[in-house]
Amino acid sequence: MNMPVKDLLLQTIEKFNKKVDSDPKLRKELEGVNKRVNVDLESEKYSFLLKDFRAGEFKDALLPEADITILSDPATVEDLINGKLKIMKAWATKKIKVKGSLEDVMRLRKLF
Repeated sequence: MNMPVKDLLLQTIEKFNKKVDSDPKLRKELEGVNKRVNVDLESEKYSFLLKDFRAGEFKDALLPEADITILSDPATVEDLINGKLKIMKAWATKKIKVKGSLEDVMRLRKLF
């Protein structure tokens, strides 16, 4: 791994927030969305909030009650972020699991 997964996730969130700022269609999709997101990578655990058109409040811990939980491992998440692995392939091969509503899962795809 070249960069810690935490740093990759923070970069991804920053990129997502910039995209929201410049993409009116994505902003409309996120209107009224308030979600608590956990990222459980076995050895690493993170969380963030998706609210007010932004992903933020990133923490090095899981939230007690999340709307969406991503279950995977650091290597898979690194491959997703670096484009070596597509989200649907990771999901189909069970390298990533997402607990949440289908609508939330589809919305989360835009992060990767």
